[in-house]
Amino acid sequence: MAKRIALIVIAVLLIASGWWLFRSETRQPVSPSASKVDAAALKDPALIAKGEYLALAGDCASCHTAQGGARYAGGRVLPTPFGNIPSPNITPDHDTGLGQWSFEDFWQALHSGKGRHGEFLYPVFSYTSFTKVSRDDALAIFAYLQSLAPVRAPAQAPSLDFPYSVRSSLKAWRALYFQEGEFQRDAAQSDAWNRGAYLVQGLGHCNECHAPRDSLGGQQGKASLAGGQIPVQNWYAPDLSTQANGGLAGWTEQDIVDLLKTGTSSRGTAFGPMAEVVTQSTQHMHEDDLRAMAVYLKSLPARPAVVAESSPLDTRAILAQGAKVYGERCADCHGKDGNGVAGIYPPLSGNSSVNEPTGINATRVVLLGGFAPVTQGNARPYSMPPFAQQLSDADVAAVVTYIRQSWSNKASVVMERDVVKYRHTPID
Repeated sequence: MAKRIALIVIAVLLIASGWWLFRSETRQPVSPSASKVDAAALKDPALIAKGEYLALAGDCASCHTAQGGARYAGGRVLPTPFGNIPSPNITPDHDTGLGQWSFEDFWQALHSGKGRHGEFLYPVFSYTSFTKVSRDDALAIFAYLQSLAPVRAPAQAPSLDFPYSVRSSLKAWRALYFQEGEFQRDAAQSDAWNRGAYLVQGLGHCNECHAPRDSLGGQQGKASLAGGQIPVQNWYAPDLSTQANGGLAGWTEQDIVDLLKTGTSSRGTAFGPMAEVVTQSTQHMHEDDLRAMAVYLKSLPARPAVVAESSPLDTRAILAQGAKVYGERCADCHGKDGNGVAGIYPPLSGNSSVNEPTGINATRVVLLGGFAPVTQGNARPYSMPPFAQQLSDADVAAVVTYIRQSWSNKASVVMERDVVKYRHTPID
């Protein structure tokens, strides 16, 4: 039903805006091949080194590298509710990469969400956040990418349903969801806060996962970093507020830094898509940048209290069964009190991934296992084995519900039908 409504909305917007306007957008002239930036400046070793760091902070390689493929050569298929979009090659190959791109072309893509020929880019490329990146930082990233060894890797065509396959229909989407503009410092805040806000809102593009989305794939309202289900991937990226009722309520600045640097902290462990972010990106960031991000996240406002929905089921029987399974399968590592073992097994009491609204994360980890990222600060992490073969759907629903309603946790019941759905979802 949601997808049908989305199709109707897009069709109405197309008609209302005028089809000829859309078609005119696809016939933009090619931008000048000569960049306003001196070519010699792009070979400055200091600028290239800066760009390499910024590309790591922006986690560029994760999307632009296929499994087993050359780094930055593209080809990773990015799933969306509207179809699959392969990432492009961003090495400086002349024919299949950025070899013919000028810096102005690159800046237009990053800042305005438009390709070299003026075509609208699909927002699976997070230009809704990257528009906040400064021109100086964009230049450094471009210099770094241009310094890479060229890799010939022809682009693959997206496989999108109609009308999403009509690229010009993005004009309507952009009018609803995209606001172009660089990050603006807040003079009332500290340098650390501003640096953290710049990294979180812009280059780190955290809101692309940690925000709810509507049926058209746009971020709902202005609930910055308020948490949301990642489309298609079936993980829930938690709310990032550390204040009352926030997803990270009670987390300290050091807890946040530890998680981003090592993949684990006294309050929880990164897994699923976040484990990849830590491995590929945040573990390589400077301590002062991670601390700046933590300063900014600590300033996010408190959230409204959420009361778990009552269940029509006999929760006493479910909790009793869940307690039995927990005692047999979980307590040895996570403790009878749900506090885990510091630095080894994460606590379940007060855990943001346990208490998120949907129950997806805890269900998937019980079924498919939990695998913390391997980082320099945690080279041999402990992992949790999968229980999909040992536990029935009813047992998984019961133990996850027990965990979500024990100790300090007051989350909603997980239904057996939800376990059936996530049992067959790949881990990544």
